[in-house]
Amino acid sequence: MMRRSATVIGMHASAQSPASPPTETIAAGPSETEAGGRLTIDLAALQKNWQRLGQEAVAAECAAVVKADGYGCGIEEVGEALAKTGCKTFFVADLPEARRLRAVVPAAAIYVLNGALPGSGPTFAEVNARPVIGSLVELAEWDRFVAGSKWAGGAAIHVDTGMNRLGMTVEELVALAPRLQKENHGFTLLMSHLACAETPSHPLNHKQISLFREIRVQFRGLPASLANSSGIFLGDRAHCDLVRPGVALFGVNPTPGKPNPMLPVVGLQARIIQVRTVAKGDTVGYGGAWTAKRASRIAIIALGYADGYPRAASTADGASGGEAIVAGRRCPLAGRISMDLMAIDITELPNGDGRRGEYATLIGGDISVDDVAAFAGTIGYEVLTRLGRRYHRVYRGTESVHTKEPLTSASD
Repeated sequence: MMRRSATVIGMHASAQSPASPPTETIAAGPSETEAGGRLTIDLAALQKNWQRLGQEAVAAECAAVVKADGYGCGIEEVGEALAKTGCKTFFVADLPEARRLRAVVPAAAIYVLNGALPGSGPTFAEVNARPVIGSLVELAEWDRFVAGSKWAGGAAIHVDTGMNRLGMTVEELVALAPRLQKENHGFTLLMSHLACAETPSHPLNHKQISLFREIRVQFRGLPASLANSSGIFLGDRAHCDLVRPGVALFGVNPTPGKPNPMLPVVGLQARIIQVRTVAKGDTVGYGGAWTAKRASRIAIIALGYADGYPRAASTADGASGGEAIVAGRRCPLAGRISMDLMAIDITELPNGDGRRGEYATLIGGDISVDDVAAFAGTIGYEVLTRLGRRYHRVYRGTESVHTKEPLTSASD
């Protein structure tokens, strides 16, 4: 079992807005003197990103997807910050996440995207969460629970418009249309999910948006939701009544190939624990994959793939990979990333720069989450959601302090 504690490590009032409430910086996880890495989450930037996305879809309600432990940033801290900014509807993956979120957003609507597992109805009622129903079998199970318990918290219906993952078929959903004529039909949201929203020119976007709009006509009076982070930037036709941004809230670019409209939220640094000289021709790390082409200075930092940094960002002879910022300059990684450590080639730095105890920046400055994803040949979603629990975590921009309840690895 892992425990998260939160203590105030600083307080400041905004210099630009003297009348605004004071903000606090909260520390969580291992202490800074004990942890090899430091993860900083800018909650004020998170809040501004939510507001920016809401402005992009001004006619719709802006919800927030905070699954996977708030995209690796802490579901409680993220949920509380967004609720303070005005977010009233949240989406999570499963019931354990819903339970954690409910503790900090007592009045919000919480939808569980993976739906209701058999026998989970009483827990939905206890948490006051709403399943996203994706099949007729699941709907029959849910209806039996509602009929027996008289619980009236509601549920969403998920229709598959082209993703071919979860969701009822269009034909199955249309057959349910007469049910909507009843006063207590039990549904609070109609939703689908875009498969290719990050590629605006993909023909599946037009197909899904058009089909969902046709379906929506048959369910007038029931709020509808289609757009995810990138879907928000596909225009008004995708917005419907409610938009569901997720990864964009945390600074990942929802418009690949264009300037990122989001503010960075996450910063990642790790301590240099040793600086060593490697002779020309010697190799660094497992497999001897990286060879020094000259006498080199190598900084070893206390962060590896066990901390969530992708091993695929390793470097080798003839193959570039990840980079880090040391003493204000970008430096390449050297060799394979190991479980708890990685090496950085700091040969180009002036002698004396890059000392033991100083921090190297892995995310921050001009290295974004999307950059790290590109180093590893993956996506920003994976980089964020793999962030580990060994970091000293610093939350900036909060307005109150809360001591966090114990966490289990199963719900992280």
